[in-house]
Amino acid sequence: MNEELNYDIAIIGGGPAGLGAAIYAARGGLKTVVFEKGLVGGQILLTADVDNYPGFEKTISGYELMDKMKQQADKFKAEFREEEVTAISLEGICKIVETDKNTYRAKAIVYCAGAHPRKLAVPGEERLTGRGVSYCATCDGALYRGKKVAVIGGGDSAIEEAEFLTRFAEKVFVIHRRDQLRAVHAVQERAFKNNKIEFIWDTVVHEIVGEERVEKLILYNRRKDIFFEKAVDGIFVYIGIIPNNALVESRLNLDAQGFIMTDEEGHTNIPGIYAAGDIVHKVLRQVVTAVSDGAVAAFSAEKWIQENMANFDVPVKKVK
Repeated sequence: MNEELNYDIAIIGGGPAGLGAAIYAARGGLKTVVFEKGLVGGQILLTADVDNYPGFEKTISGYELMDKMKQQADKFKAEFREEEVTAISLEGICKIVETDKNTYRAKAIVYCAGAHPRKLAVPGEERLTGRGVSYCATCDGALYRGKKVAVIGGGDSAIEEAEFLTRFAEKVFVIHRRDQLRAVHAVQERAFKNNKIEFIWDTVVHEIVGEERVEKLILYNRRKDIFFEKAVDGIFVYIGIIPNNALVESRLNLDAQGFIMTDEEGHTNIPGIYAAGDIVHKVLRQVVTAVSDGAVAAFSAEKWIQENMANFDVPVKKVK
């Protein structure tokens, strides 16, 4: 194998967790590669306004924030490859990463493939994502002060986020396809007592309408078999989140929802394999926690490499 295809740390995924890991690994002097099949930055690139990332007093776009992180990783000589990882060999002291273009060897892997929200798959959703369509109230809720928003879903996440949105929004419409919620009783009771929340039962979204931003929803009531409209400034979708675990699901320990189980240092159940960001089992999925996860995982991976130096047939390469 060509020497340039040997790395100390291979990071799979170029979102906030991957960038956090890249900065810490490369800054630590390790030869680092980041694989990202799309644009570096991940889903946050679609967010027009980020106002809760520490250190930025003024609102910054997701694209700008990720670009700054990418520049910082570049400064420390992390390499970025626009390639899709198709297979990973986790066995052995050295790990093999296969992409649609090459085969690479790394001493440790930080898996940051992320997760994706289950989407409504209705007209207008893709076009207006980041322009009124959101999948994270904690990220975007403050942008809707004094406005009307809709939350789609009836589980714990949907109802908890609906409550959170009442801190900012004038009105929160909870739209649920059934006639009762799936959230736990205590969460339901709090929501029912909140006069800012209005429930729309037996209803699904048929279309999201707007020119530059979300303006209204076309809804369908399944029980009454009628279509009707609801004017809103934003829509928050909570019908599930899907971990991108296809490459590792048969070998790493996962929770019941398919998220990777790690310890506090980012270790998985396989030595030399770490995970960070939205792909891991955790309480809060935010840019700031993803970056932190990535930093911890990279630091732990560096320690593991140093401890196992004698077992590698290629010396650890330091970036000059």
